[in-house]
Amino acid sequence: MLWKLLRQHISLSQLAGFFFANLFGMVIVLLSVQFYNDIKPVFTRGDSFMKKDFLIVSKRVSTLGTVIGRSNTFTEADVARLQEQPFTKGVGAFSPARFKVYAGLGIQGMQLSTAMFFESVPDRFVDTSLDGWTFREGQEEIPIIIPRNYLNLYNFGFAQSRSLPQISEGVMGMMRLDIRMSGRGQVKRMKGRIVGFSDRLNTILVPEAFMAWANRMYGDGKEALPSRLIVEVDNPADDRIAKYFKENGYETEGDKLDAGKTAWFLKVIVGIVLSVGLLISVLSFYILMLSVYLLLQKNTAKLENLLLIGYSPARVARPYQVLAVGLNLAVLGLGLLVVMLVRLQYLDFIGRIFPDISGEGSLLPALLTGGMLFLAVSALNVWAVRRKVNAIWMRR
Repeated sequence: MLWKLLRQHISLSQLAGFFFANLFGMVIVLLSVQFYNDIKPVFTRGDSFMKKDFLIVSKRVSTLGTVIGRSNTFTEADVARLQEQPFTKGVGAFSPARFKVYAGLGIQGMQLSTAMFFESVPDRFVDTSLDGWTFREGQEEIPIIIPRNYLNLYNFGFAQSRSLPQISEGVMGMMRLDIRMSGRGQVKRMKGRIVGFSDRLNTILVPEAFMAWANRMYGDGKEALPSRLIVEVDNPADDRIAKYFKENGYETEGDKLDAGKTAWFLKVIVGIVLSVGLLISVLSFYILMLSVYLLLQKNTAKLENLLLIGYSPARVARPYQVLAVGLNLAVLGLGLLVVMLVRLQYLDFIGRIFPDISGEGSLLPALLTGGMLFLAVSALNVWAVRRKVNAIWMRR
């Protein structure tokens, strides 16, 4: 009966305006969060420019430096200064092998062998899956990561010129390399297994644990200063990076600074979309509150009479609070439904392009975000209505 009395001045057009504005904002926010979570595996597995921003740094090799024998290695002081820069999040050093390495591989009765080299970096800078990326003393198999362009050079250059079969990454991972290491008058034969391919690191990588053991057993005993560093930065587009590198004579491999700008702009776009969605949600909240306040104002006389005959402010405010919470709940339910339908469409598209991540992820990010928004907005609605009714009660 109380609800029938108080609903007479409800404006359906105002409530509809709130509903659709809030729905639009809710869908933008939830879809942005959900899309980011679903697309994240594309950029966080393997070599990704959006996972983290890394720069491979070396010192410039000059003609004068070559003539006078100037070292192009990084000292501990160089690394410490780079680590202290405001744009730096982390610095890792390439540790070179201090022994000779030879590798052999048999293909269709043809034995290929070559002198090669090993380097290692801290595991956090490795851009492929770390499954199988372990080494313990006594182990006879060496996990190896090679640059992907090495395989491309073989497939599209060497193999075609010698009428040899092309090799896929999967087949390459099943092959075993014959590794021979020599140093300190010793020779050690081991097997090598390629566990991944890197697009970021243009070197032949082995685990740090293996490098420490092998250098200790077969190295020349000299301390090897790194000639290259891998630097994790917040934003490769930061002009302070280019300025610092120029002042110190540092160079970067490839066009990572340009690629980093793309990653930075994509992150900015995601932030802008989220901000727009939140702004629309806030504006729709104000539309609802204005509608409720107008409704309360039109029913001021009725509310005062209800309070005078003994109804508590909480009882009088409850119909309006239920109305606001019910609308918010309807917005949340319909918003999640829209997100689910849109998600099915873009997941199908992503699955065709990246079959290995098809089916990953869940709707949990959208559910959690929507639940938090629902609770926050509903709590504000309930508080604002109760506050308005209390003001009327104090005025009577």
